[in-house]
Amino acid sequence: MTLRFDAITAPRPDRDSLAATHATIDARLDAGDRLGALALWDAARRDHDTWSSLVHLRFAQDTTDAEAVAAREYADALAPEAATHETALKRRLLADADRAGLEAAAGAHAVALWETDITAFDPSIAAETEEESRLSARYTALLAGAKVQVKGQVVNLSGITPFAEDPDRATRHEAEAARWDFFARNGDALDGIYDQLVKLRTGMARKLGDATFTPLAYRRMRRLDYGPADVARYRDAVAQHVTPLVARILESRRAGFGWDRLRYWDEALIDPAGNPKPAGDHDTLVLAAQTMFDRMDPRIAGFYGMMREGGFLDLKNRPGKAGGGFCTSFPSVGAPFIFANFNGTHNDIGVFTHEMGHAFQCWESRHQPGVDYLWPTMEAAEIHSMSLEYLTHPQMGLLVGDAAADRYRAMHLVQALAFLPYGVCVDHFQHEVYANPDATPAQRHAIWQRLERHYMPWTDYGDLAYPAKGGRWQAKQHIYNSPFYYIDYTLALCVALQFWVWSRRDAKGALDAYVALCGRGGSMPFQGLVASAGLVSPFAEGALEAAVREAAAVLGV
Repeated sequence: MTLRFDAITAPRPDRDSLAATHATIDARLDAGDRLGALALWDAARRDHDTWSSLVHLRFAQDTTDAEAVAAREYADALAPEAATHETALKRRLLADADRAGLEAAAGAHAVALWETDITAFDPSIAAETEEESRLSARYTALLAGAKVQVKGQVVNLSGITPFAEDPDRATRHEAEAARWDFFARNGDALDGIYDQLVKLRTGMARKLGDATFTPLAYRRMRRLDYGPADVARYRDAVAQHVTPLVARILESRRAGFGWDRLRYWDEALIDPAGNPKPAGDHDTLVLAAQTMFDRMDPRIAGFYGMMREGGFLDLKNRPGKAGGGFCTSFPSVGAPFIFANFNGTHNDIGVFTHEMGHAFQCWESRHQPGVDYLWPTMEAAEIHSMSLEYLTHPQMGLLVGDAAADRYRAMHLVQALAFLPYGVCVDHFQHEVYANPDATPAQRHAIWQRLERHYMPWTDYGDLAYPAKGGRWQAKQHIYNSPFYYIDYTLALCVALQFWVWSRRDAKGALDAYVALCGRGGSMPFQGLVASAGLVSPFAEGALEAAVREAAAVLGV
């Protein structure tokens, strides 16, 4: 029987129901029934997470809907209450002298995660946590409400993309001018929201005993097996091995097009013949993807068929819809949901295969014994999404047409290489911002300018005044809504490129290893999951260099 999204429901919790549920769990523990208490807690968390996912998804689907806005505000207000109960329960479980028994019942890795979790929240920061969610929602709604005019058409920020990649240079410039005019007009509001977020998060961290927000952010991300020093070394490796390579690629592109200088609005046009586009509209692409997965693997094909038939895809761009793409899930039924904004460019294929990777991992790991293992930590989760982007390469003719398939594959590799310096710049920026929480908005823009020159020295904004003054970072929603969640993409890309190299030599072996990794869910920390698939940690000496060298060889650069 096919699951259906419109049939998924979850009870709406309130303060009384949360208290009653945890009182019942405590009673089980009082009676010595630890297994029963854990089972009850797991079921309650699945229901709560399903309800929360539905609420936040409906808000993203229409940020102008008053009912959806009210529901999200209610969920954000209730979240600290739920976190208070959950943290108290974890503390009680961890205080049990029978540590071996607890690890046997819940899993050693889950227990290690709980030990981190209890240091990342306390009732004393409940009000700040709610305010953080409120500010994040303001940022999301502000960007979702953007209406800009390009070539006589009024579009939202997602709708700018086709114009920003147009083969006509004047059209690309017009598109970027329209984009950054929106940010310039809303610059004070964006600076204000971020300033409040930085100060709010710093205040939370200090209440919990940290000098800055960074250590708290790492604990909130549940990063157990690496820290800021490891990430700093990785950023240095990107600057050393990738930045010069991307500079050569861009200089070759400039010469090939005959431009006197390569401007910011030229970077998105990768292919001299025009970036390959999907071979058809939304409906065509969704159907062609079924054939692609049918050819690849029956496990992925069957899952995608369920998603398509069950209504677990929302891929069309429309007014009021939040930007970007994501995968969420409903753990009470084990099903995921993919949200995106198709705009008729190759990005549709990238975001679709990326979010399908997340969704397939969620599906494969649905039988993991506890809710803590359904998803891995973020950088590990991005392995599944980014790897599927590359594992689908042999079938790309179905999505862009056979004549454009090789061009798409080359463009995708170039995009990957160019993304790495940008991704580490976003991460480095946040480390510096939270190390200097009292910096003014102008000083934050100056920080971005300095780091951009280090990691992306080719960037030339021409007459685009707002990004030229250091405002580009304000378009990256992760910086506002998911602090420090961005280096994850670059770490995962290093691993995904290893899957790509493997698949070029042994397609079936690589795909089988990928499916097995998806099934492990979050049962290990990041580097443990990487090793379990027979791959090398991005923090290992030479790991990044080897993956990038293969991509450069294939591209002939």
